[in-house]
Amino acid sequence: MELPNSFRTFEDLECWQACRELRLFVAKKVVAVLPREERYALGDQLLRAGRSTTANIAEGYGRFHYADQIKYCRQSRGSAYEVLDHLITGADEELLPTKLQDEGRLVVEKAVKLINGYIRYLSNRKAEGK
Repeated sequence: MELPNSFRTFEDLECWQACRELRLFVAKKVVAVLPREERYALGDQLLRAGRSTTANIAEGYGRFHYADQIKYCRQSRGSAYEVLDHLITGADEELLPTKLQDEGRLVVEKAVKLINGYIRYLSNRKAEGK
């Protein structure tokens, strides 16, 4: 996978854009329906994990070394899975509708697939010594 020369910032990365969708999904759809007492418990954990997905990609992008970028992308991927775990917890404890958990699962899967693709691209570039 060759990235076009038009990439200028982390915002151009498809994986960052997908993680942004995940972050906004959490902030606007999930936290909004949590019971008031859970907005400061589960809601806070969801927000932090969702925000971490984009922040880690951005931080790694600014490192300019493939190994660092890969490390931060892996952390972003872990945060995406953390969001999924919190969605499962919310549904298990009847704090969130199962339908919202299912929708979130699809958003997480999309983000993870794109992160994995970017990690693969970075790994190949590192192996080529470019």
